Amino acid sequence: MSCKSPNLLVLETVSSPQHCIVPDWPAPPNVRALQTTRAGGVSSAPYASLNLGSHVGDAPLAVARNRTLLNGLLPSEPVWMEQVHGKVVANADAASCSAQADACIARHRAAVCVVMTADCLPILLCDRQGTVVGAAHAGWKGLAAGVIEATVNEMRVGGPQLMAWLGPAISQPVFEVGAEVRELFADDPASAAAFIPCDKTHGHAAQKFHADLYALARLRLNALGIKQIYGGDRCTYRESEKFFSYRRDGVTGRMGTFIWME
Repeated sequence: MSCKSPNLLVLETVSSPQHCIVPDWPAPPNVRALQTTRAGGVSSAPYASLNLGSHVGDAPLAVARNRTLLNGLLPSEPVWMEQVHGKVVANADAASCSAQADACIARHRAAVCVVMTADCLPILLCDRQGTVVGAAHAGWKGLAAGVIEATVNEMRVGGPQLMAWLGPAISQPVFEVGAEVRELFADDPASAAAFIPCDKTHGHAAQKFHADLYALARLRLNALGIKQIYGGDRCTYRESEKFFSYRRDGVTGRMGTFIWME
């Protein structure tokens, strides 16, 4: 394992180097995190190539191989959750590798949390002392359900003691949602700024909005007292060579966002 730049990690466990994003945030030295891209695996199109999702129609052996390729970077088998866009939080210290949940926390060293995404927002959390870490799968459904709040509650650390990193997600200009989605956030007036009406409507179609997942997440995090928030500047939809995107491609793979303590 070697670093080519502060934000690029080269994985030497594959036949040709694949590149992962190393979160740029002031986490404690014992906290490690990793964001995969779509490059460096063995899956064929439309899952090319480092697809980590076993539920998207890719060949099971290819998915298993892709996950194995990460073994050189991870201290143990991650808790590969069955994500359902809810707010259940698994505990990587004791959970099975097939927990049905949309967030995960860990307090034990070498217990690996992971969320998989292809437009939804992956959020990593840790405390300043490096005693607990967490990962949340935060699409609009999860944000509305309270997945961030549930994760922080399970971490049992005051919000001001936590920091967050926002991984790659679909950006506002290309993320179109209906008025019913906007309505789910209507209780918070500040959330209104996260929805911009679309310029064009088709015939008598209902009004559509461009939603900002990053802004919605920051609002939720701030409300919990979390002010140290990093990342949130990528777009899975637009960066087609680097990221999977369900909105762009329909049938596609999943990236992984990992966090653990040494």
